[in-house]
Parts: sequence; C-alpha cells; structure tokens
Amino acid sequence: MKNKIYYLSSCSTCARIIKELGITTPKMTMQDIKTEKITPAQIDELKNLSGSYESLFSRIALKYRALGLNNKKLAEKDYRKYILEEYTFLKRPVIVVSDKIFIGNSKSVITEAAKLL
Repeated sequence: MKNKIYYLSSCSTCARIIKELGITTPKMTMQDIKTEKITPAQIDELKNLSGSYESLFSRIALKYRALGLNNKKLAEKDYRKYILEEYTFLKRPVIVVSDKIFIGNSKSVITEAAKLL
C-alpha cells in the first residue's frame, strides 16, 4: 500500500494535523472519506495493518450514542459494517506510510507518524 491519509476535509483537527505533518498530494494520496467513501477492500486492508476493525472505530462519533451503540456489545463484523455505512465511525485521520498505520489524533500517534514522514 502506498502512502495515504484518510481524513475529513470539514474536520479542523484533520486539517491541523495535515498542516503540522506537511502532508502534500504528490507525496501522499489523500482521501476525503465524506466525498469518497471508504471501500470494503480499503477497510479490510486497514484492518490487516491495524489488527482489528475496532481499532479503526470512533466511539466519539455523534451517531454512536444516537444509534444506541454504546449500549450494545459490538463484534468485529459490526465495527466493519458501521464504518462502511457511516464515514463518521472511522477514527480520523488514518495515516498509512508503507506498511505502518497511524490511527486517530492523539499526540503520541501524530509524533510517531511525523518520524516516518
């Protein structure tokens, strides 16, 4: 997999991280998950890098509580299904550099990604 970032263009945190890391299009493929939905093949590839669909799933998405998912026991197949159905369930940003994956916006994750970029 080539270098890629899955992000949301309307997300100020994603914009800040992209700027902070100096991510540019020739160096990195950029996919706005709102305008270009994540495909089943892409989510499976990300899961193979990360180890689980759960690690890619955002529990802070507004729909998480709205759909009552916080009261359900979700399995791996559920995480996959919800991420494919609703882009807000993908933790953002997801940065892939070679065979390494960086999920989310915590300082430690961004620091690690910056070392490879």
